[in-house]
Amino acid sequence: MERRPRDHAGHRAVDYLSRTTVALPDALPARLVAFYLPQFHPIAENDAWWGTGFTEWRNVARALPQFEGHIQPRLPGELGFYDLRLPDTIRAQIELARNYGVGAFCSYFYWFAGKTLLEAPLRTWLGDPSLDLPICLCWANENWSRRWDGRADQVLIAQKHSEADDLAFIRHVAEYMRDPRYLRVDGKPMLLVYRPGLLPDARATANRWRQWCREQDLGEIHLTYVQSFDNVDPRDIGFDAAVSFPPNNTAQKPVTARRHLLNPDYAGQVYDWRELTRPRNDPPYPLYPAVNPGWDNEARRSGQGRTYVHESPAGYFQWLRESIAVAKRRTLDAPLVFINAWNEWAEGAVLEPDAARGHAWLEATRAALLPPLAYPKPCAIVHIQSVDSIEHAVSALHQSGIDWRMIVTTTYEQETVVKTELARLGATAEVIAFANVGRDMLPFLKVSARLLLDGTDIVLKLDTRKTGSPRGGTPWQGDPLSTLTAPARAARLLATLGDDKSLGAIAPDGHVLAFADYPGTKSGEVENLCGRMGLGRVDEPRFIAGSMFLARIDALRPLFEMNLCDWEFEDNQASDTLATAIERIVTLGVAQRGLRTVQANELLNEAPLPH
Repeated sequence: MERRPRDHAGHRAVDYLSRTTVALPDALPARLVAFYLPQFHPIAENDAWWGTGFTEWRNVARALPQFEGHIQPRLPGELGFYDLRLPDTIRAQIELARNYGVGAFCSYFYWFAGKTLLEAPLRTWLGDPSLDLPICLCWANENWSRRWDGRADQVLIAQKHSEADDLAFIRHVAEYMRDPRYLRVDGKPMLLVYRPGLLPDARATANRWRQWCREQDLGEIHLTYVQSFDNVDPRDIGFDAAVSFPPNNTAQKPVTARRHLLNPDYAGQVYDWRELTRPRNDPPYPLYPAVNPGWDNEARRSGQGRTYVHESPAGYFQWLRESIAVAKRRTLDAPLVFINAWNEWAEGAVLEPDAARGHAWLEATRAALLPPLAYPKPCAIVHIQSVDSIEHAVSALHQSGIDWRMIVTTTYEQETVVKTELARLGATAEVIAFANVGRDMLPFLKVSARLLLDGTDIVLKLDTRKTGSPRGGTPWQGDPLSTLTAPARAARLLATLGDDKSLGAIAPDGHVLAFADYPGTKSGEVENLCGRMGLGRVDEPRFIAGSMFLARIDALRPLFEMNLCDWEFEDNQASDTLATAIERIVTLGVAQRGLRTVQANELLNEAPLPH
């Protein structure tokens, strides 16, 4: 059954983040270099080939979702459908990059035997010293074709490699490399080649460039190639280093069969983005690591695209942090990490703010550059449905003996009275109001999206709904809350969760139940979520009843890898909701991370607390 509404594509994802201001330290652990596409302004050649006024935005806007959870079209956010002929646009991009820790743009450079295309933004940068973000150039030395893949068929404009062309090229780009803002490694201007395998003799080309630069007083250059298609030791072709370029040069099995198709004629392929993030061995040659914030070229190849699913800012944050450590290990004196990309909108690789996730990718970028918190507080997220339940929750957290960071979520209608009651109780808490949608689960996901990036390790989820226990017993106040926050238990539970790295979540006493005993919980909604989570089958046969648990925040990451959007959550008067289904799959997400879910009393080898 199709679930996507037929209204518009501007819905927000549950992990949407707004722009914030957090200062970065003066000394960063690595320089981040984002690939940059200058295809967002009209040129005469594109007018002739694709129609008057064509820019990459035309491809972006025409994309359609092909399966459930497929966020297309990918629409821009803060910067809008910009035009790179405008210096103010480039200035705004530079400001964003600097604020979030991107240290340079690596702009594609289009040179075809003396003819350049899409060079206007680069000329703007060159002519305006106030545009002070460093750049380097990557010669996209393949043919342009109607297939957008550089292949030899349906060529629009071709390369004509020769010795004379090598010299003409280096003479042209030398003007950029002489600029003091140009990106340098050990004082050497960095020049990249996208596909050195297309050069007749890459080593001969490299030698010509180096000799010319020496003779013209440019000095030595740092010559690097992109592992988009080639995968050789750069020193064997006269280059200094290589740059990883995910997702290219990776081999994965498609997971298309696990997706619920919206287009029955879909002929593309779907892959798991999380596979790209797995650690790889260091090669025996200089290689700069790279990450990407997703990939989806559906906009360029309608119904036949290559899409990576399960991408998330939280997963990207962890991948980038690990890649920074790799860069420091490989090149301690000049660690560089590349990001694919800053603005590849038609290929779904974008750091810039978008309509679905806002500034989430940029927030994750900045978070990866910040030092981790030495002693992060555990965070209690309390959802308030009824103001008269606040005192009990505050009292339980206080009596637990734990110094909790407390975040209270509630509805817009309740916000003022909730703040007043917290003040009366002398409770220190951050109050965040949301629309009355998605019960407690949608607010919890939205708060957790930021916690995944800010150094929080452990989260306690509390809900103040006055409902019965899963077996029809007493209300929640006498049951799950006390089993997790009892003074004799709370510190031991936290210590065990911190020390036992195989443990993902702790459920209240008596609240881990078997799916088989509650057949109504394995509804179509749960099955849909399992597919979107990437589960071929349900390996964890149990679920946490109710909506309270203590968890390692990273164990919940699979909940953010389904591309859930706000529109999917029903209002709080509905029954058998998506929020309920998500409660049922928390254990599945924990298990997917390779972690365990255990009841509190079982973990402590105690009898269940009385209801």
